[in-house]
Amino acid sequence: SDAICNFVICNDSSFRSQPIIFNPDFFVEKLRHEKPEVFTELVVSNITRLIDLPGAELAQLMGEEDPKLPGANSTASGFFRSLMSLKRKEKGVVFGSPLTEEGIAQVSQLIEYLHKNLRAEGLFRVPGNSIRQQILKDALNSGTDIDLDSGEFHSNDVATLLKMFLGELPEPLLTHKHFHAHLKIADLTLFDEKGNKTSTPDKERQIEALQLLFLILPAPNRSLLKLLLDLLYQTAKKQDKNKMSAHNLALMFAPHILWPRNVTANDLQENITKLNNGVTFMIKHSQKLFKAPVYIRECARLHYLGSRAHTSKDDLDLLTSSGSKELQPLKSQKRSRLDSCHQEETQQRTEEALKELFRHVHNMPDSAKKKKLIRQFNKHPTALTPGSDVPTSPAPRRARSRSFSGLIKRKVLGTPVILERKSRDTTPEPARVSKENVQLLQKCGSPAHMSQAKLKTLEGRKEESCRRMRALLLSKDSSSL
Repeated sequence: SDAICNFVICNDSSFRSQPIIFNPDFFVEKLRHEKPEVFTELVVSNITRLIDLPGAELAQLMGEEDPKLPGANSTASGFFRSLMSLKRKEKGVVFGSPLTEEGIAQVSQLIEYLHKNLRAEGLFRVPGNSIRQQILKDALNSGTDIDLDSGEFHSNDVATLLKMFLGELPEPLLTHKHFHAHLKIADLTLFDEKGNKTSTPDKERQIEALQLLFLILPAPNRSLLKLLLDLLYQTAKKQDKNKMSAHNLALMFAPHILWPRNVTANDLQENITKLNNGVTFMIKHSQKLFKAPVYIRECARLHYLGSRAHTSKDDLDLLTSSGSKELQPLKSQKRSRLDSCHQEETQQRTEEALKELFRHVHNMPDSAKKKKLIRQFNKHPTALTPGSDVPTSPAPRRARSRSFSGLIKRKVLGTPVILERKSRDTTPEPARVSKENVQLLQKCGSPAHMSQAKLKTLEGRKEESCRRMRALLLSKDSSSL
C-alpha cells in the first residue's frame, strides 16, 4: 500500500525520454489505503443512489450483519451441499485456502499461459486430464516453478485447474456480502417517457453500479477478478476459433465467482438467469468496470487537495453548477480592495495639493486677501497646516470661476465697487456665512470641502452686492425721472 502512495524524482537524463505513466485513480487508491472507512462510506452512499438496498441488505453489504443466502435453511439437496463441503476440507497452500497475494501469484501463471492458447476449441468447457491436473495442482501448492510451455500440459488441463481453484475458495470471488447487490444491479432497466420501467437493461447505470461495487471488494479479490475477466474477454473475442461466447463462458464461471457456496441450482431457482446474465455483462464490459467513476475521483482528489466535503454525484453536479456563484464574493472582495487602493492614492494626491496651496497662501505678501484665506483655513477645526495630517479623504480642489454678476458690477460701477470691497476686506469682522454654507461646513470633514464652502460663500456675497447695485441703479433712474 505504501508503494502506491509514494513516488521518486529521478534526475537521470537517460530516463527523461521515457513516457510518463499517469494513474487517474491515484487519489482513489490513496484514500482506499489510508482511510478505508471514509472511502467505503463514500462509495456505498453512491451505490444506494443507484440501487435500492433495504436495511438488512445494506448492513450485509457493509459487513455489519452476516449475509442471508438462499438455501441456507433448506433441507432439500442437503446431500449435494455436504458433498461439496467435503471437497473443500483439505486445504492446501493455494487451493482451498482464503485468497492471498501468494495464491494470486501462483494462479497468475495459469492465466498467463491461457492468454497464449485461446484458440483451443471448447476452452473451459472440455475437461482436461485428471492426472496431469493433480500434478499441476501439487506443484502450485508446493510453490515450485512450473514450465507450462514445456508441452507437458494441455490448455484444457490448465483451464480446468483454474476453474477448480475458483470453486475451492471458501467464498465466491465476488464475496457473499455482495450477492444481493448483484441481483439488484441485474434489475436496473430503462424508463419510458411516462416514467414506467421497461424490460430494456440500463447499461450505463449497471456499469456505474459495478464500478462502485468493485471498488469495495477486498484487494486480493479485486486483483484476481480483473485478471480473470480480462482473460474471459479475450477468450470471447476469439469465439470464432474456440466456440466460446461470453454467455457460454458465463455459464462456466458464474457458479465459481458469483453463486453462494454450498447451494445448488434448485436453491437459486429464478435467480439463475439473473446471475448468468450478470456474469455475461461483466465479461462484455470488463474493460470499463475497473475504472473509478469521475465523481469518485473528484471527491478523492478534493479530500487531499481541497477542503470541500465529500459528496455524491448529484451533489457534485450542484456544486459544479454553482461554481460561478461562488466566484462572486471573490470578485466583490477584489473590487473593494481596488477601490480602497484608489481612495488611498486620491487622498495622498489631495493632501499634497492642499499642502502646496497652504504654502502658496503663507508665502503671499500681506494683504486683505491673504488674511481672508488664512481665516478660512483657521475656521475649520481640521484645517490643514504644514506638517499636519488629514484624517479623512478630501475631494479634489476645484478651480474658482468668475460669476456673471461680478462682470456686471465691474462694468457698471467700476472703481467704487473695488474700493468698497477693499474696505470690507479690511474690517476685522468675521465674514458672513449663509445658513446653507454653515450646514455645508458642518457636513464637511476635510479641507477640500471647506474650500468648496468658501467658494459658495464668496459667490453669495457677489450676488448680494449685485442685488444692491441693481437697487441703487433703479433708485437713481427713478429719481432722474
